[in-house]
Amino acid sequence: MPTARMQQLLHLLESAPGDSFLLFALAKEYEKAGDEEQALAHYEQLRASDPGYVGLYYHLGKLLEKMDRSDDAKAAYDQGLETAKAAGDRHAWSELSAARMDMDY
Repeated sequence: MPTARMQQLLHLLESAPGDSFLLFALAKEYEKAGDEEQALAHYEQLRASDPGYVGLYYHLGKLLEKMDRSDDAKAAYDQGLETAKAAGDRHAWSELSAARMDMDY
């Protein structure tokens, strides 16, 4: 059952279907509500429509880890590292690098 916040985000998304921030926010709301499949679907939609959205990859990787999809999580972190490097986002690169290294231990 969608929360009031989800309904608001879904309504906003109808007006701006490709809005990266709205897709990300909706994915986070589904994740908070424990609906991992819907969260994943929205993260994947965001990755398909805006692969340069650096903030996506850390959260996508963490969700995939939680879903016991280690190989997919590593791939998400690796893609995020490349994206953060290309964007010159050192902070995101550092967070992604730490998350990726944690998976190897």
